[in-house]
Amino acid sequence: MKLKSTLTRIMLGCACLSAISCVSDIREKESMNAFIEQMATKHQFDESELDDLFETVEIKQDILKRIASPSEGLPWYKYRKIFLTEARIDAGVQFWKDNAATLAAAEKQYGVPAEIIIAIIGVETLFGKNTGNHRVIDALSTLAFAYPPRSKFFLGELENFLLLCRDEHINPADPIGSYAGAMGLPQFMPSSFRAYAVDFDNDNRRDIWHNNSDVIASIGNYFAKHHWQTGQAIAVPVTAKYKNYEPVLNNDLKPNLSVAELESLNLIIPRQLPLNSKVKLLSFEQQQGEELWAALDNFYVITRYNHSPLYAMAVYQLSLSILNKKGSFP
Repeated sequence: MKLKSTLTRIMLGCACLSAISCVSDIREKESMNAFIEQMATKHQFDESELDDLFETVEIKQDILKRIASPSEGLPWYKYRKIFLTEARIDAGVQFWKDNAATLAAAEKQYGVPAEIIIAIIGVETLFGKNTGNHRVIDALSTLAFAYPPRSKFFLGELENFLLLCRDEHINPADPIGSYAGAMGLPQFMPSSFRAYAVDFDNDNRRDIWHNNSDVIASIGNYFAKHHWQTGQAIAVPVTAKYKNYEPVLNNDLKPNLSVAELESLNLIIPRQLPLNSKVKLLSFEQQQGEELWAALDNFYVITRYNHSPLYAMAVYQLSLSILNKKGSFP
């Protein structure tokens, strides 16, 4: 009798899980159908072709797990170790040597230092070695239809992805990218591709997957369009005499303090900054306490690529390491 009762509970539990899964599948299917209808009406896509495409889409549970625990949740001293490695620095120097002429041309056109462009590629994909292993259509669909907290954003990215595939004559079932749908060496989201990707070698394709010229120029264009200030500082370390700076620490990344206001908080700035500079005080967690930096407008521009101060600091410090190790070469 006891065995029968246990089996009954197990069967009921399985039935409940199955029912939940079915409800989820139905909801995702309904959302997909609504999206397909919208794309057909708004952008004149062939509805039957989209039906066929989305029949192949898989909702990926591993993607839902990954987006719930991004690496930006790590403390700085652990995050830094991921990206500031000798192997990544050496690869950056080699990338510079291999693409020196294009980097110089892009720097001249967009005003963005070559080492910053290189560091972005290094942090994002280790110069093309880690561009992702998910079909972009699966990643974007999973997050658009099965991740309510960011559904609106990823529905927009899915729309942009289908549009860019049509514009660039790409089969939408083919591109591979990150778990969040970022693509190519610079890991552009579809909306960024459509807004900032550049055909730098004039071959009538914006190829951020295989063409280093297009990759380099696209990143330069991205930063230029987000108001990179050529020749200006990015961030400087500061030292605190007391703890009265803590009230100005917050999650807003836009520079909001004058140099005078920073100094009034008993903070020591080791290099001279223009008095009209706006800065943002940021704290980075080290094993033996915190590290303080005054971040300027160009640091804020880097956070437009990825809205994490940890990411922007990794890019900045990697760029310096690559620049220092490169030295001068023919």
